[in-house]
Amino acid sequence: MANPWTGEVALTLNGERHMAKLTLGALAELEEWLGAGSLTQMVARFEGDGLKSADVLGLVCAGLRGGGWRGQMEDLMEAEIDGGILEAARVAARLLILAFRPVPT
Repeated sequence: MANPWTGEVALTLNGERHMAKLTLGALAELEEWLGAGSLTQMVARFEGDGLKSADVLGLVCAGLRGGGWRGQMEDLMEAEIDGGILEAARVAARLLILAFRPVPT
């Protein structure tokens, strides 16, 4: 079961359930993959009109790797995502929301 308090989001690939989480390492990997100059630029890319399906897959891949998955982008591109692109987009959005939400103190 995914724990949203720790930033986890569940995604099923090829019939197997995985946990995705945007750890600092996963965010750094995504930032590099997207060629973003900063974390702010990377987030702005996801908020703008120029979002691409490859951006969504990159974010999902980084989240999966942050959750312990050892696959690569090529593996994700060939995988059967339960729920298709709509579920991948939902997971990507949820990962961003959970990673950058204010935490009550």
